[in-house]
Amino acid sequence: MTSSSAPEPTHEPTGPISGADAPISGAPTAGQSTGQPAGAPLPSVLAEVVRSGFVEGVHRGSLVVLAADGSVDLALGDISSPVFPRSTNKPMQAAAILRAGLDLSGERLALAAASHSGESFHLDLVQKMLAEHGLSPEQLQTPPDLPLDPAEAESYLAAGKVRDRLTMNCSGKHTAMLAVCATNGWPLESYLDQHHPLQQLVLQAVRDASGEAVDHIGTDGCGAPLMALSLTGLARSYRHFVLAEPGTPERRVADAMRAHPEYVAGTRRPDTWLMRELPGVLSKMGAEAVQALALPDGRALAFKIDDGATRTLGPVLARTLRLMGVDAPVLDRIADVPLLGGAERVGEIRAASF
Repeated sequence: MTSSSAPEPTHEPTGPISGADAPISGAPTAGQSTGQPAGAPLPSVLAEVVRSGFVEGVHRGSLVVLAADGSVDLALGDISSPVFPRSTNKPMQAAAILRAGLDLSGERLALAAASHSGESFHLDLVQKMLAEHGLSPEQLQTPPDLPLDPAEAESYLAAGKVRDRLTMNCSGKHTAMLAVCATNGWPLESYLDQHHPLQQLVLQAVRDASGEAVDHIGTDGCGAPLMALSLTGLARSYRHFVLAEPGTPERRVADAMRAHPEYVAGTRRPDTWLMRELPGVLSKMGAEAVQALALPDGRALAFKIDDGATRTLGPVLARTLRLMGVDAPVLDRIADVPLLGGAERVGEIRAASF
């Protein structure tokens, strides 16, 4: 591949963190712009909406592929300006929790890096982890929500249940955050404040993995601080995790996610399918249509669809992996996103020919 440039599905608002007396060093002050810089490459068409043989719309975005040595192998759109990685930041957050001294492994560590679907095995383990550390669901500061998986949400509502903090897809991460605070004697009530010792460790973990300064900090949908990175920095982070030395926090997180992908996502989720069927792959999606992935040899990718349409993730990811030389049946599975008309298939969301 040669370099070129061309002209998830949750309620996750962005915005400044409230209650902070001063920004973290390196974050912009009031009045500073964090938008796309003048002269930056324009977003590329990454996906097309095809209905009845007619292209009725397109989705634009930016995408980067890194070669095994970390150099940029493919660039579409703006791969240098900061974006909010959303839940693709979760491996870095989990690594910070390990750095802070919480001894997690296996399914528990995978759940700490998860955007879980709200299936029964997810919720059971969250409750078990809370109990193991003397915590209660009421201490979670996740917003009350339904299960992320639509089928699970339907069953949940049919059973007469209501939105709950524990059911929100980030409850595993928040449980691990509370647990490490309890372990260290850190304040529990302010564990989401950007100045909290844990969040300072998260900031450092993001900087270390990406090799970038963090120029903007916002608030993710779950309430946690959200560190902005370029797509290049995000891809570099995933490369860092798969190539980290065994036993390091980064490698422990990557190994747990790859060994227990159903806890990272769910039984009906593309990240699970990819990590289950492509040995050594580390994959994680984020809200507003962000995706990051690394292959075990250090090649990596990251992209963001500008309009936040998560329906594009599978087709664009499958197309990119094929360009990287990956060939497996799971790519056909994640690439298939049908459009319906009168309850019949009449079209599809497909990757553009980039």
